[in-house]
Amino acid sequence: MKIYRNYVFFVALFVLSSAWSVSAESLKLHAAGSLKAALSEVASSYEKIYKTKVTTKFGPSGILTKAIEAGENTDVFASANMAHPEKLASSGWGSPVVLFTRNQLCALAQSDIDVTTDNLLNILMDKNVRLGTATPKSDPSGDYAWELFKKTDTIKEGNFATLSGKALQLTGGPDSEEAPEGRNQYGWVMEEKKADVFITYCTNAVLAQKEVQSLKVVRIPEDLSVGADYGLVVRNGATSQAWQLARYILSPDGQKILRKYGFEASAMANEE
Repeated sequence: MKIYRNYVFFVALFVLSSAWSVSAESLKLHAAGSLKAALSEVASSYEKIYKTKVTTKFGPSGILTKAIEAGENTDVFASANMAHPEKLASSGWGSPVVLFTRNQLCALAQSDIDVTTDNLLNILMDKNVRLGTATPKSDPSGDYAWELFKKTDTIKEGNFATLSGKALQLTGGPDSEEAPEGRNQYGWVMEEKKADVFITYCTNAVLAQKEVQSLKVVRIPEDLSVGADYGLVVRNGATSQAWQLARYILSPDGQKILRKYGFEASAMANEE
């Protein structure tokens, strides 16, 4: 199935959908956990403007995808990668898939770890440094971390095996321990000393540091940098309000809120 990421095409479908969709009393938005702060504000703003209630559910994109495949109902899905919404689209759940924002990986480190961008790889390779990540396949953050590890093999063969072998998959899995209500997951994990360095999205790292101010946020070296593309898809047969919510996320106002939380505005994308 051909997947489209073109914003103009997406908006055209929204306009057409308005002609045959019925009104909704409320909308359901499933979204990646890394989007919780940003899309909660987007949803709140949308509710005030359009007088339509938005019920949100946040979690690891892979786990949300499995729930949707199993029949869990939602109108709009915002994933931390393109693969999960494209999988739903290929099965006929919804379309098109639109690239709506981007993120980057950063390292979140304990205050006593002498780490900088320049020495980050050496620190990660240190056998005494506990390296934390999200869970690959369940949480795209873990997949992106593995992508970073693979890049390190270009510097020295065997680095990937070492890093992937030592990584503690602490978040984003079906059985991962959850932070207490109201706590930032990564701030809590680091405050509990479950890892010395944690590879996560820069947006997550900044929020964790706001909660646990002693933590360090370290940029990934340019040659190891990994970008994260976030995909948005609307359920086939969804109401015009669902398309309106998706369009609002893509709008200048929605993108402004995403930028406020450190995301890269990226509503315009190319057609595949």
